[in-house]
Amino acid sequence: MQLTPEEAFASAMARLLPAQPSPPMPPLGLAVSGGGDSMALTWIAHRWAQARGVALHIATVDHGLRPEAAAEAADVASFAARLGLSHDTLRWRGWDGRGNLQDAARRARRRLLAAWAGERGLAAILIAHTADDQAETFLLRLARGSGVDGLSAMREARQEAGLLWLRPLLGVRREALREVLSRQGIRWAEDPSNTDPRYDRVRMRQALPAFGALGLTVERLADTAARLGEARDALAAQAALAARALLRVEAGDVLADLAGLAAEPVEIRARLLSAALCWVSSAEYRPRRAALDRLSSDLAKGRGGTLHGCLVTERHGVARIGREPRAVLGLRCPAPGIWDSRWRVFGPDCDDLEIGALGPNGLSQRPRWRESGLPRRTLLAQPALWQGQTLIAVPVLDSGSAWRAELREGADVFHSSLIPH
Repeated sequence: MQLTPEEAFASAMARLLPAQPSPPMPPLGLAVSGGGDSMALTWIAHRWAQARGVALHIATVDHGLRPEAAAEAADVASFAARLGLSHDTLRWRGWDGRGNLQDAARRARRRLLAAWAGERGLAAILIAHTADDQAETFLLRLARGSGVDGLSAMREARQEAGLLWLRPLLGVRREALREVLSRQGIRWAEDPSNTDPRYDRVRMRQALPAFGALGLTVERLADTAARLGEARDALAAQAALAARALLRVEAGDVLADLAGLAAEPVEIRARLLSAALCWVSSAEYRPRRAALDRLSSDLAKGRGGTLHGCLVTERHGVARIGREPRAVLGLRCPAPGIWDSRWRVFGPDCDDLEIGALGPNGLSQRPRWRESGLPRRTLLAQPALWQGQTLIAVPVLDSGSAWRAELREGADVFHSSLIPH
């Protein structure tokens, strides 16, 4: 028998949240736009939380992109007040007209919600993605030629930056949530962009009935995505084992045994290279598969190259994946601080020092750099302390210096990043 949305939600929450002894569970957050899916999530979560003594907090992100957004946030606030729940409107005004608007808005939304969760002391944030979202995403990525990872189901739970994000409605159809709202007399907002055929997702949504008539129902597509998710996790686990044997970290670079790498299946090899490139560059998104395949082919021929903000070289059967010096030469920040999103540089209190790449100018002021045993290309991208154009300290070279540099995420974090979470 098919579960009701309320039953599906309760089942998912029991599965996703660890059992809580006393004291009671920390509060949970709901990301609510005012649309049908998130309003249904609010109602269902409220009933569930009431029965369990769990506190809920609601946030709405106003991206400042539509004139209706402020009124929609106010409607959500009114609904939250009816339920006796707190509500915060998080405003984003950071769009400068450049790049991909949807991607920029998504990143901003995630940052704002994560900061809000920290302020509220939330255990997790719940998002109202549904089985329809799962099917639409699968079709979109299929059309783009995605591989196993791209076609895999969205995870019900993911940990990011110390925060748990939950999708407890992934097994529920959108129409079932609308029925819940209609029975309760709860109104919701309709975003005009959700029916705008200029967007790929909207066209996929409109095509779903035709696919369903051919047997490619939302449920079937979501189930296929879930099976691919299991394959993704198995491949990731195998890649994590291979990484322990074939990859090591030195001075922020990743060193790879090329003979061992070549012996791995193509999919595992691509995952290892991708993980190394993302870790070194602190990039959120992975390189395209075609670029990874070209790099793998070049390394097999003894050639390196640049990719994803990294410089990749080969010597004596070992590939060194390091930060591309050109990517960081102009990067400066006050000292002490976090440099290039990956180095924590600390030392005496000071007002006029900056952290920047060592670069050719700095390296020329350390004539005995070869004694470090590190390649020149690695040292060029290392953090150094500068006072204007005067080099003050190079933590990796100056053993007696009061300044230190350490990776925010060391080798253990790199290896654990390959394990499915």
